[in-house]
Amino acid sequence: MEELKRLNKYISETGYCSRREADKLIEEGRVTLNGIVPEMGTKVTTEDEVRIDGRLIKEKAGKNIYLAFNKPVGIECTTNPDVRDNIVEYINYPKRIFPIGRLDKASEGLIFMTDDGDIVNKILRARNNHEKEYIVTVNKPITDRFIQRMGNGVPILDTVTRKCKVEQISKYIFRIVLTQGLNRQIRRMCEYLGYDVTALKRIRIINISLDVPAGRYRELTAAEIKELNQLIEPSSKTEEASLPKEEPTQRISAARRPANPNRPQNRNNGPARPLNTNRRPPRPERE
Repeated sequence: MEELKRLNKYISETGYCSRREADKLIEEGRVTLNGIVPEMGTKVTTEDEVRIDGRLIKEKAGKNIYLAFNKPVGIECTTNPDVRDNIVEYINYPKRIFPIGRLDKASEGLIFMTDDGDIVNKILRARNNHEKEYIVTVNKPITDRFIQRMGNGVPILDTVTRKCKVEQISKYIFRIVLTQGLNRQIRRMCEYLGYDVTALKRIRIINISLDVPAGRYRELTAAEIKELNQLIEPSSKTEEASLPKEEPTQRISAARRPANPNRPQNRNNGPARPLNTNRRPPRPERE
């Protein structure tokens, strides 16, 4: 008997999009299974007819595509063809591919492009602690205190960032290695400490380092793909793993914090702002 697959996994394995994006398509009612709009979690076989926006989706034949692309400043990390300067049209690859994660439009550097939806899930899971390395330029001289505070964790987005490796390179430039992907994380961390980021470049993701000029890409080698898969293999594939990990010692809780009318002002950012407890969880991988 043929093995059943979840519909989102089936769609991702065709190379149409990532599993997370497939979930969105299913929720929006844009996917049909044998002519019927399916529920989330429905399982399928290769004999089933799956369509997205009326277009028949078939299982992909052949090897997966894995590219290391040096994204220039000004390119949007989206597959939406209506967005000007989107990454897919910029690369103009002959087969359908999509980015793993994102880099801000104002940022540059390494980003993976693929047609393998399963590897997207493994790399982007928030609890998997995969390293991403950046070179950052700021608008004023870097101090030892700045480096120390960046490395020990900074309160942003109703949480405190994980401890990370930070090293000063020159008067205005530092290196940082993150294992998180909070929305505009590096920029927000710097802003909290009174600095503005003037340039941000990602130079490494896990075991792959940036080695192509801006605007160019290369295929990952078989050895790189093998090592990458070994490093991400312990990664959880469960949906729960994509949620931000609770860290009681680091989490800021508005419910637990007693009211303090005499609370001191933040000397860098002015009066402290109240937390928005209705805020949605931060999107992953935005730096």
